Amino acid sequence: MVRAKSVLSEARQIEIASELIRLDARLQVLEAEVELSRERLLRLYREIQGKSPPKGMLPFSTDWFITWQPNIHASLFMNIHRHQCGIEDATAAEALIRAYRLYREQILQLGMSEVLSITRAWRLTRFFDAGMLGMTTCTSCGGDFVTHSFELAHQYVCGLCNMPSRAGKTRRASAPEHAAAHP
Repeated sequence: MVRAKSVLSEARQIEIASELIRLDARLQVLEAEVELSRERLLRLYREIQGKSPPKGMLPFSTDWFITWQPNIHASLFMNIHRHQCGIEDATAAEALIRAYRLYREQILQLGMSEVLSITRAWRLTRFFDAGMLGMTTCTSCGGDFVTHSFELAHQYVCGLCNMPSRAGKTRRASAPEHAAAHP
């Protein structure tokens, strides 16, 4: 016996896929989070973005999330995401979308640039689900930060409390200072 698809269920899947596409999610994320065929997702992507989805492999490294600036952004996102997962009736995809929107809103409020894409945020949640990454509380500020699950972190101090010496000294960050110093 084949179960008939619900029109409402399919409409909700299209709505979730559309929201993920508008947030620039890669096709692999869409395939994992919604129950629509690849062909349908491709057509939807082209209709919304006006182009084909980017090709290539997704980022796959837990180490990226541990480096200084990405760790701060990943930690902010995961703290928001943990709260969104606690909301009743929220699917994993809906929690991801809500958390990512709140993350972007906070970053814009702070005048910072986005470091975490929706695809990286999704990958981060997958690393948590697989037990590869977890949250550790900073012994200095009490905030929860992303760390490797099997890292010895009984005296963990976050990157905000113990900034690396080169923090914020990227070319992009120093460009306005350089332009102001040398008119």
